[in-house]
Amino acid sequence: MARSVPWQEWLSSGTEAVQDEVIRWYKATKEGKSYVPDMIWGTVQTEAYATVILQQVVDFLGVPNDVAAGVAKRMERQQVLHEGGHHYHVILGEQSLYTNIGGPEVMRGQVDRVLRDIDLPSLTLGIIPATAKLAMFPVPAFNIHGDGDRVHVELVSSGLDITEQGEVSLHHRVFDLLHEGAAYEEEAKDLLRKAESFWANTPLQN
Repeated sequence: MARSVPWQEWLSSGTEAVQDEVIRWYKATKEGKSYVPDMIWGTVQTEAYATVILQQVVDFLGVPNDVAAGVAKRMERQQVLHEGGHHYHVILGEQSLYTNIGGPEVMRGQVDRVLRDIDLPSLTLGIIPATAKLAMFPVPAFNIHGDGDRVHVELVSSGLDITEQGEVSLHHRVFDLLHEGAAYEEEAKDLLRKAESFWANTPLQN
């Protein structure tokens, strides 16, 4: 079973209420999985990075502008990484370290944040190198929540929740295949340091 809710309906009162719902998902998740190929996973985003993302959402969809409140909730969500009882296995694409969200200064701070959080006991973070040979072609970003029985996919026009177990199983399977191509621990840190150096040497834009 899949349930699709248009973003303009879901965000009809602004971003804060949706972020509250996402917090509930994360608090109910003991073992989560996320694949994010081209941007930074929300639960390790900096305030500056999240502000740019949510402002773009508001501007694109024309929904009420409560970006500051939405960002505050996204920062609150990050407490799940520190409160115990949760573990998240996250796979980023290397492109996520270079997709320019907010300019070099924002990106420097964001990459530094990921480097700081990568050793958290609650987090297993892999990064798929741009040249990695994959056993599965890249697919859209997705998150596996709950007891591993719910998948959430963010589309351009809507958010899609998948609960049919055959479809959920396919997402677990593709996650495992992508995991085989990801770099972890020191190899992942090397990719982060490379990106950190790139942004440190990219002039600030006027």
